[in-house]
Amino acid sequence: MFFIIGVLVVIGSVLGGYLPHGSFAVLVQPLEVLIICGAAFGGFIISNPKTVIFGVFKSIGKILKGQPYNKAAYVELLTMQYTIYKLAKAKGMLALEAHIEDPEKSSIFSAFPNFMKNHHAVEFVCDYLRLMTMGTENAHEMEALMDEDIETHHHEQHAVASAVTNVGDGLPAFGIVAAVLGVIVTMSSISEPPEVLGGLIGAALVGTFLGILLAYGFVGPMGKNLENYAEAEGKYYQCLKAGMLAYLNGYAPAVSVEFARKTLYSHERPSFSELEEAVENAPKI
Repeated sequence: MFFIIGVLVVIGSVLGGYLPHGSFAVLVQPLEVLIICGAAFGGFIISNPKTVIFGVFKSIGKILKGQPYNKAAYVELLTMQYTIYKLAKAKGMLALEAHIEDPEKSSIFSAFPNFMKNHHAVEFVCDYLRLMTMGTENAHEMEALMDEDIETHHHEQHAVASAVTNVGDGLPAFGIVAAVLGVIVTMSSISEPPEVLGGLIGAALVGTFLGILLAYGFVGPMGKNLENYAEAEGKYYQCLKAGMLAYLNGYAPAVSVEFARKTLYSHERPSFSELEEAVENAPKI
């Protein structure tokens, strides 16, 4: 929603300031758009591996939907952790085997639909709970492995964000390329009357305008948006990591989720009483 609002503000501000003094038709230059966007897309393909290219296309949905990591998402995540640790405390870690081997059919995980939508997070939880059921007891080794896993995922997400940012950085230069080509066309028509030359020069300058507008009004902010998304996703995994390590160190389920809660940013962190209420209303497994 905020992305759409931002786009409308950029377009409205630029066109609102221009239209009282000029014609919109002058700005409609499809060949300039072809040069700028086509060259930028070609550079994007040249500079990135296939995984990043497809990752960028998949990330468009993230930009439009906005970040899902809000207070409600964290209340669900902490409640889910509490439910898992409570079951493990009461019946032992082996009681989790059926749930982590097939999370889609798990009565625990199915009670937390928003968490289940995050397939990488589900895999993260199941993998480390599986290690704990297999007898892993060294919290330091587990923490090091989790950090490496989180860092790898974080790097993959930042590669996608950086690819978009790099396209934004190159757009002003491609706008200049379009403008230079427009000047070349103008110079080849130097014998034409002033009104014709004026139109050609105006069309050439539109290339510079479009390159700068696309870079700083749209593509650059989209790259920053994906960067922020990656940071928020990293915090989500830090919350999971803190809870599992606390439980591995022998803390009670309620204390373990409190460790996890303390990792969150203040504007996303549920209060102690909010979490306590959510835990009391958690599904009985």
